[in-house]
Amino acid sequence: MNIANQLTVGRVLLVFVFMGIIWNPWLPLETTLWIALAIFVIASLTDFLDGYLARKYKLVTNLGKFMDPLADKMLVTAAMIALVDLSHVLPAGVLPAWIVVVILLREFAVSGIRLLAANNQVVIAANPLGKWKTTIQMLMIIVYLTPVSHIVWQYLGLILAYVALVLTIISGIQYLWQNKQVFKEQ
Repeated sequence: MNIANQLTVGRVLLVFVFMGIIWNPWLPLETTLWIALAIFVIASLTDFLDGYLARKYKLVTNLGKFMDPLADKMLVTAAMIALVDLSHVLPAGVLPAWIVVVILLREFAVSGIRLLAANNQVVIAANPLGKWKTTIQMLMIIVYLTPVSHIVWQYLGLILAYVALVLTIISGIQYLWQNKQVFKEQ
């Protein structure tokens, strides 16, 4: 397993560490949020680093094409669910649950298409708009995890949530359109 794939697997493991921290009832909320934020940022950085290393050193593999987006989905999904669960106590405000539901529905649809394609021995890599979507989602999560109670921070979180929602919908439609042959082959 090459270094890029090892980083991806590391990101998956960090999801479980993140969940253990974010739902830790023994630490004060501010401490929990700072630690969870640090774990989330490190995990997010591995996303960019593994892609960079894979492209620079020609380490792109089918495993990486499949696991990298899956690891992103696991990280972002776990974080968004935690944020909705803790919205009532977050200094940055409430992340609307309906936005998270729309994002999750898109992720399920895209994962379904990937599974259909994999059934035909085709691996579909993430597209550039999907990568932007993930980046904005990660920035949104970082804002919500940051224990700063200020109206500007609350608006920034909400703005990023809506931008993530729009990018999620557009990239989902683009993904469906670009991979419509998957449905025709079934």
